[in-house]
Amino acid sequence: MLSLTINLMRKSARMLIPAGIAILIGTAFIASTFLFSNAMTASLTRQTTAQFGDADYMIAPKSLDELDGKALEYAYTRSVDDFHIDRVRATEGVDGVRVDASATVTVTNGDRNVNVQAIAASDGAKMLPVKVTHGDQPADNHEIALPQSAASQLGVKVGDTVTIDSQAARAMRQAAALSAGTRADSAATADASTPTPPDASRSASAGDVVRVVGITTDPDGAYPLYGGAAVLSDADLAAMAGVDDFGSMSVLNIYLDVADTSSDAAKATIARVEKLLPRHYMIQSRADAADSSVRSMSDGGTDITTTFLLSFGVLAMLVAALVIANTFQVLVAQRRRTLALLRTIGARKGQLYASVLLEAGILGLIASALGVLLGIGLMAGVGASGLMSKAGLEKGVILSWQVFVVPILFGVIMTIIASLGSARSATAVTPLEALRPIELTATRRAGILRAVLSTLMLIAGLAGCWFGAWQMHKLNAGHDSLAKDNYGPVLLIAIAGCAFVFLALVLSATFWLPVLMRGAGALVSLTGPSAKVAHANIQKNPRRVAATGVALLIGVTLVSTIATGAASGKQTMAEAISTRYSVDMIATGSDMSDAQIRKASTVKGVTASLTAPTAAASAKTADGKDLTVLLVGVKDTASLTKVMHADLKGVELGTDDVLLPAYSATDGRKLTFPANRGTTFTIASADGSTTPITLTPKQADYRRVSSDYGAVAFIDADRFGNGGIQASGRMLMLAVDDRNDTPLITVLTDVQAAFSANPGITVTGPVAERAMWETIIDVLMSMLVGLIAVAVLIALVGVANTLSLSVIERTRESATLRAIGMTRGQLKRSLAVESLLLSLVSGIVGVILGTGFGWLGSYMVFSLYGKVALPFEWTMNGTVLAVAALAALLASIAPARRAVRTPPVEALAEA
Repeated sequence: MLSLTINLMRKSARMLIPAGIAILIGTAFIASTFLFSNAMTASLTRQTTAQFGDADYMIAPKSLDELDGKALEYAYTRSVDDFHIDRVRATEGVDGVRVDASATVTVTNGDRNVNVQAIAASDGAKMLPVKVTHGDQPADNHEIALPQSAASQLGVKVGDTVTIDSQAARAMRQAAALSAGTRADSAATADASTPTPPDASRSASAGDVVRVVGITTDPDGAYPLYGGAAVLSDADLAAMAGVDDFGSMSVLNIYLDVADTSSDAAKATIARVEKLLPRHYMIQSRADAADSSVRSMSDGGTDITTTFLLSFGVLAMLVAALVIANTFQVLVAQRRRTLALLRTIGARKGQLYASVLLEAGILGLIASALGVLLGIGLMAGVGASGLMSKAGLEKGVILSWQVFVVPILFGVIMTIIASLGSARSATAVTPLEALRPIELTATRRAGILRAVLSTLMLIAGLAGCWFGAWQMHKLNAGHDSLAKDNYGPVLLIAIAGCAFVFLALVLSATFWLPVLMRGAGALVSLTGPSAKVAHANIQKNPRRVAATGVALLIGVTLVSTIATGAASGKQTMAEAISTRYSVDMIATGSDMSDAQIRKASTVKGVTASLTAPTAAASAKTADGKDLTVLLVGVKDTASLTKVMHADLKGVELGTDDVLLPAYSATDGRKLTFPANRGTTFTIASADGSTTPITLTPKQADYRRVSSDYGAVAFIDADRFGNGGIQASGRMLMLAVDDRNDTPLITVLTDVQAAFSANPGITVTGPVAERAMWETIIDVLMSMLVGLIAVAVLIALVGVANTLSLSVIERTRESATLRAIGMTRGQLKRSLAVESLLLSLVSGIVGVILGTGFGWLGSYMVFSLYGKVALPFEWTMNGTVLAVAALAALLASIAPARRAVRTPPVEALAEA
């Protein structure tokens, strides 16, 4: 039977090509997934090893599985002093120690600045995770070794000086200034001769000047997000981390250079060091630490990513199975006479059954092997393009047995499973019956079973969807709901409900999809003879039409679901975030120039702006609680209404008044102040002194302007300067029109770019949060849609396959139509209309289903944040339908050429 099967495959090679392409695409996707996983694992191993430098061992917390809550809290709150570094360094057998402490530092040279990750110097430059290419690591305080990229951006070299600063250092200086000023005022009240503490002005200084002593590179990608790391002395690093001394810095890992790495000597050294460690810490070798890190990521990262991607590969193969099943159904029908002759000369049912399965296996093996080669080629191309290097992944193709075995095995098995029905059709008839056309439709018994099962699944699915939505409605209305304490299970029930509804519709597609096709075809058939022929042809094999339509339905439904959910998420989160802020965007900083303000105010999308001086202060509420306040000087409330979304009608701002919010920006509690008397605000100056000022509070319900303070209060701008208050910074408030054509992320980026030369200026507000959310959602949607596009592509191959098989089946019919006067153009148009009906009807149903699923999913997830928007995603849905229609037309070209190529007389003779 092997030789016979191979001969039959050769004869039907053209019919097998579409099915082979479907298998090839699916297996290439699976192979690429494993190659991507291998690259991730190799990169993780390299990066983990890179952190060691030339160290042999690492001190680290024990595994999370070994520690309870208290032990975890203890282990992850240790400082450098807890490790007795000096005693570890003096231990026999230890040649060097490196503390893995770090801080994010802003380095400034003139008007240029760059943010870098700074790490502590070590006992010898070789132990560093970065390589010092010029100069050396810091040997004393006020020295720094800069990454090559940072040095280039700053235009500095070894020997130059730069200024370093950090947000933590600024916060510590400000706190020290407030504290010193308060102590000075208290002391002055008790003794007017008491001077201001001498360290007050020093605490308020801006940054530290350090000398560049080295240039570093990061060849192993230890710090891929920063392009390397700077190296600072212990004292300077502690200052940048906002702590008093290096011993107080938080640390998790310590690296050791062991003199003798032989087994016994190393064990003795490790044993001596272990006695000095805090509780719940252990020592790992370089190899063990890398293996442990990879296993940890495999449990919670690499395998999750691989499984996530493989799920789309499996989806692609399931869609491919529908294409394969259609192919083998027609193959068996076309070979009915051959099969009848084989049965007549003694071939057993089992032999014919095995022959069909063998053919499927050979097809699956060849197509899967080609798919693996294609996957390897695609990954090699992506690596050569530099995209993987930019993502911090190994750019080479890293092969493993899974790359070859899993896709090929899965492809062969899926192909064989898809051909089982056709194999059964080929053997379930007698030799005499086989001489007549084989009926490819399901039996009545199978139809009843399918109808009952799909009906039960549909009822269960609708019940699950209704239950989930009902529970969320009760929760949002403030009533008792299971979702209050069991949100996860309720969400899973709703998801399961959607899955059951979808599976029920897929299972029953043989009943309802041909009816829809018939209805749409009846309308289209009124347009001319070509459409009428297409309408008649599409009704001839409803089972194949349903299988082809379902293949496309799966992909379109998933794309529409994701697109609808993404659109709903962006609109809902935008509304929820907007209710938390009264100003679209603010920029704050101490040295904001007028040129920068003008540039930011003229960014496209910004509709109004207001610049005001600011000063940090503290006050007490009526209940005696401390409140941090940012005082902002404005001309009047009318100027505020141009940039603030709040009702300020009737609110007047006098010279001695202060406008305060009704609720705290940090914890949301209601703010109250002493009635009928002023409230004292203590303002800290840059020189460490404090200035008390008494103002009369007026409150309005405007939401937080800045999340860095408990309240942002507005006072008369004349209070600044000659009014007695020294401004410590400036604030730029911006109103943004989110209905313009400029994306929010672009507006945010342009405003940030206006202040790029000044690292001390921060840009925040709801626009920033919305831009972050929209970016995350857009990236996820693009990735998911890209993955699902593989299934859509295979489904469109299925459309071409169905048309090709229909042309082969209708050779005599096409010849007859040509003989009675139908032109080649009309015959081509009939196939084009047929393909459009298949694609658009399935696509429209998929869009409707996907939109419904997307709305339900959005309500289940985003109703926790606010009122849910339920949009119809016209752009993505329209794009999917347009692509499906265009691809369907392209898919009809080859079958149409085949249909019109054969002369009518010859076709009638061969049919």
